[in-house]
Amino acid sequence: MGYIPNAFTLVNLSFGVLALLGIIHGEFTAAAIFILVAACLDRMDGRVARHLNVESELGKQLDSLADLVSFGVAPAVLVYTQVLDPSCAQLVSAGVTVIFILCGAFRLARFNVLNIGTYFVGVPITLAGGLVGLFSLLSIYLPAPFYLISLPMLSYLMVSNIKIPKL
Repeated sequence: MGYIPNAFTLVNLSFGVLALLGIIHGEFTAAAIFILVAACLDRMDGRVARHLNVESELGKQLDSLADLVSFGVAPAVLVYTQVLDPSCAQLVSAGVTVIFILCGAFRLARFNVLNIGTYFVGVPITLAGGLVGLFSLLSIYLPAPFYLISLPMLSYLMVSNIKIPKL
């Protein structure tokens, strides 16, 4: 039964990779939708593991690796490619992109070592990456400076010490 939650995690990762492939082919709407689907799957893997009483260290680590791709790399590269690269200074765009990914990686590593059951420390990467995916869907209404402010803000919130109750 332990393979069931890991299957959800691997499908989450698959959607993150599909988002990256969509970005490569200029399919930004599809990429954003893939990120949001991955977020739904990510919400389910932990719940299924707890329900089946099959939580494992392997599952926890696999989930973090999948999350870094689906909610760190894919959303950051999506916004970089779709909005920031052509309209902003390339160094600033690249910096915002890299910082989002690095803060997401740090947040995931910290989550794995803290092992707190009742709340999150910092905004979960799934929420931050999901918001960036949603922002991508709204890109025709949002100017490039919005992303230059929101990505660093979300980056900070991921590594901050604010406590967010688990639902």
